[in-house]
Amino acid sequence: MSSNKPSKTPRAAPPKAPPKMPIKASSAKVIAARDTLASLVTSKDVKAKQQQQAHLKYIAGYSTNTIEQVKRHIANDSLERLLLSRYPRVHEIRTDKALYDYAMEFKQQYLKQSDPLSKVIFDEKISLSHQALGLHTYANRVQGSKVKAKNEIRISSRLKYVPEPLLRMVVIHELAHLREKDHNKAFYQLCTYMTADYHQLELDLRLLLTCIELGKTPY
Repeated sequence: MSSNKPSKTPRAAPPKAPPKMPIKASSAKVIAARDTLASLVTSKDVKAKQQQQAHLKYIAGYSTNTIEQVKRHIANDSLERLLLSRYPRVHEIRTDKALYDYAMEFKQQYLKQSDPLSKVIFDEKISLSHQALGLHTYANRVQGSKVKAKNEIRISSRLKYVPEPLLRMVVIHELAHLREKDHNKAFYQLCTYMTADYHQLELDLRLLLTCIELGKTPY
């Protein structure tokens, strides 16, 4: 007799793991660059960058060339010496009366037909952090049947102890607002009409503010 043995059912092969997808070259470069950047940029670097930006905030609107020159002066610790070489002495205007008389000389010479100026004073409330060392205020006052303009100029008390040209720049700036309310082309033309080196003085005043931001006080 012949015996018929049942045939064995073949075992199913275990499922294969899906093949790994190769990383594209471009993606690999991105990952490598990210890892390299993560190892290079630290919180110390970020803080240093933020400090540099804070130190340069007063000249942020100037050309790249000017900003690079200022950076070199800061790196060489020569910004303070630069200002002292240009302006070795501070002015002697210390009182509100002296400041008023000083401003009125320019008004009488250049702005005789402009609105009257009722007050020019030093103001301790105007701080360097405002990036505005002078303020011009304007108001209409009704006196009987007439309306009269009242113009006042307030100058930061910090400017009691700077060279005269830098004080002049701020006073000229505020006087120009008697005629031109906005910082437009006509405004700056008027400023340079009253003092030809207005733009250089403005830059140098901003350099002084940068010095102060760095903790240096040349005056």
